[in-house]
Amino acid sequence: MAAVAFIGLGNMGSGMAANLVKAGHAVRAFDLSAEAVKRAGERGASAAASASAAVEGADAVVTMLPAGRHVRAVYEGEIFPAAKAGAILMDCSTIDVASARAVGEAAAQKGLDFVDAPVSGGVAAAEGGTLTFMAGGPEAAFRKAEPYLSKMGKAVIHAGEAGAGQAAKICNNMLLAIHMIGTCEAFALAQKLGLDPQKFFDISSKASGQNWSMTSYCPVPGPVPNAPSNRDYAPGFATAMMLKDLKLAMDAAQAAGASTPLGAQAEALYAMFDNLGGRERDFSGIYKLIDGSWRG
Repeated sequence: MAAVAFIGLGNMGSGMAANLVKAGHAVRAFDLSAEAVKRAGERGASAAASASAAVEGADAVVTMLPAGRHVRAVYEGEIFPAAKAGAILMDCSTIDVASARAVGEAAAQKGLDFVDAPVSGGVAAAEGGTLTFMAGGPEAAFRKAEPYLSKMGKAVIHAGEAGAGQAAKICNNMLLAIHMIGTCEAFALAQKLGLDPQKFFDISSKASGQNWSMTSYCPVPGPVPNAPSNRDYAPGFATAMMLKDLKLAMDAAQAAGASTPLGAQAEALYAMFDNLGGRERDFSGIYKLIDGSWRG
């Protein structure tokens, strides 16, 4: 059993922390929300008064924070000063590549092991321990992080050096957004042409149009029973989070000089859906915008 500090207990972090508890680790939890810390305590974690208090003496540190500025501030201000020698530091937030690299470089200068390890899978996977982790950082740091990450996910993949995890995450989610919009358009057109959605699913899911957004997360109610479309698009993975990831991808594309025309269109469509009231709905709910039935 190891002492693990977990900082950031939102929709994703709470389930991840609970799975570390289930794995037998002594989890010390901190969040700015006292209610979130209380819920973590109900699931077996112990409450810490601050991020630095959680980190003191911990063998491993996991952070799940909203944005790059929060990650930089918490690591520089609280985690680095309190981390013990030999601890492994894992940031599972989805942030900009530059911030991930900056934190990784700062950790290396202080002789600390750090990986950026964002996740794919959404709230259900965080609760179920079936996330996919894509980790960036030195090989030795990854090997130290892997046993902890594997208790929270079904796949843990070393993407490369510092920042590579974030690069993989934003590229993956840009592709996911594009696939989802294309899938929604196909279903909407099929229905306009008189095809039953289930019949179209039965055909396309076994043909060349097959993709994860169709077969695992179908945006039309019915074909995939556990998809958010069958819960009035309750997330899941909220539109606000998808839009955040798309903005990160577009910023990275601009900085790298990469052409991403479909990514840019996806960002524009999700920004429209967000502005029209879809912010808290699952990102697959953009189907209702595309088929014309969205009423906000």
